[in-house]
Amino acid sequence: MGEHGKRIECDVLVVGGGINGAGIARDAAGRGLRVVLCEKDDLAQHTSSASSKLIHGGLRYLEQYHFGLVRKALAEREVLLKSAPHIIRPLRFLMPHAPGQRPAWMIRAGLFLYDHLARRDFLPASSTVALRNHPAGAALQRRFTQAFAYSDAWVDDARLVVLAALDARERGATILTRTRCARVRRDARRWEADLEGADGTVHVHARCLVNAAGPWAGSFLQATGAGPARPLRLVKGSHIVVPRLFDGDQAFLLQQPDGRIVFALPYEGAFTLVGTTDVDHDAQDVDRVAISPAETAYLCDAVNRCFERRIGPDDVVWSYAGVRPLIADDGASASSASRDYRFEHDTAGGAPLLSVFGGKVTTFRKLAEQAVDWIGPVLGRQVPAWTAHACLPGGDLYGREPVARAVLEYDAWVRTRRQQFAWLPDGLLPRYARSYGTRLATMLAHCRARADLGEEIVAGLYEVEADYLVRQEWAMAADDILWRRTKLGLHVAPGAAQRLDAWLTARRRSTVAAQ
Repeated sequence: MGEHGKRIECDVLVVGGGINGAGIARDAAGRGLRVVLCEKDDLAQHTSSASSKLIHGGLRYLEQYHFGLVRKALAEREVLLKSAPHIIRPLRFLMPHAPGQRPAWMIRAGLFLYDHLARRDFLPASSTVALRNHPAGAALQRRFTQAFAYSDAWVDDARLVVLAALDARERGATILTRTRCARVRRDARRWEADLEGADGTVHVHARCLVNAAGPWAGSFLQATGAGPARPLRLVKGSHIVVPRLFDGDQAFLLQQPDGRIVFALPYEGAFTLVGTTDVDHDAQDVDRVAISPAETAYLCDAVNRCFERRIGPDDVVWSYAGVRPLIADDGASASSASRDYRFEHDTAGGAPLLSVFGGKVTTFRKLAEQAVDWIGPVLGRQVPAWTAHACLPGGDLYGREPVARAVLEYDAWVRTRRQQFAWLPDGLLPRYARSYGTRLATMLAHCRARADLGEEIVAGLYEVEADYLVRQEWAMAADDILWRRTKLGLHVAPGAAQRLDAWLTARRRSTVAAQ
């Protein structure tokens, strides 16, 4: 459809490479629309890689009577599990209970609703657990004798965005990362946009503009001349990563004295992920967001109220923070402001404009479907929705259609791959399988022995994978690879990012020289 420095004609220009923008680009491209997506940074560089890594209904939203949002999210939970069983997996949660917290009857009633608000095909129902007889109880303080167990799912959020963008590209979309939408002009029939990247300016003519800029969605319209600014409520959520607090593959939901909840999740084998906070964010600059000392203390206190092992700020090995763009809700606290999404449609001023506000990772597919349900007819294209019955790239473990078997028999699929790639170094196959699913065969297509993987650039990262991430997944810098395409940043030695950036620079030079 075009390259940098040229003019591109398209049906839909999507601004924003987070989960909502990537999802809309994927859905629209799959319905035959010509799509361009631009993202000023890396895919998922901001809010969409700073989540709690959960595909969940949002148990706490039941207390706020957001039944519609919970039902929608619970229905999506199983759709997504089956469509991407490599990067999304079931996760069992334990909620320790002690006197003074929410009454047991209230929790049981909430979990009953959670079990039944939407169809649940293969995730186990909630239950009550006697902690003295359960292995998970060993990590908790002795005052907890009872817990409630329920099911949700874990997701590699940044990879989810990349896979949606990859699917969009394979269906014909043009994906431009590190390319800023600098200006737009509107007439009765189309939008003209100037997209500025390292290689120059791309001029785009689009029949419809989609504003999916996340935390920038409110200001984007005014900044580019598309329309007046839209006030959003920006809420910062922060997480900490500490050395593993408990054995087992279950997660914990920790009730706090202020009524909030904090998750403690198994993370990358050797660690525990703790979060999140909810703090109103007033800063003008949302490009650089970091956890505050007060938030770190809050999360450490949450752990210390429940687990035997105590932690402090010095135990934090990594932290991250993201700004959620929520719909303004007068009077609501930051934690209770709605996570649902809202569209604003504008056809009165000329060519169609769709702005997306709010949303969460779990409902991205449904959001995208509803967005394109509006875009298609406005552009004269009546094509039915399709993503509920399609795997994301690499998710087709047992055929092209999403099936529960891919979730229930994931380990069996990995065992088969273990036979196929028996020559891989120890520990590499499980990570490859979780990251790439069936696409690991594409990545390793020319590899028959360990030597074919190339140089080990940093611990656990071989040239064949780094090259694949550059060629296929838009990786351009060390952080793209170490923290978003993989989580190797937690496992490598100091200086690894510099070594990887040097390798990437050398690769670019050799590529240019060969042209």
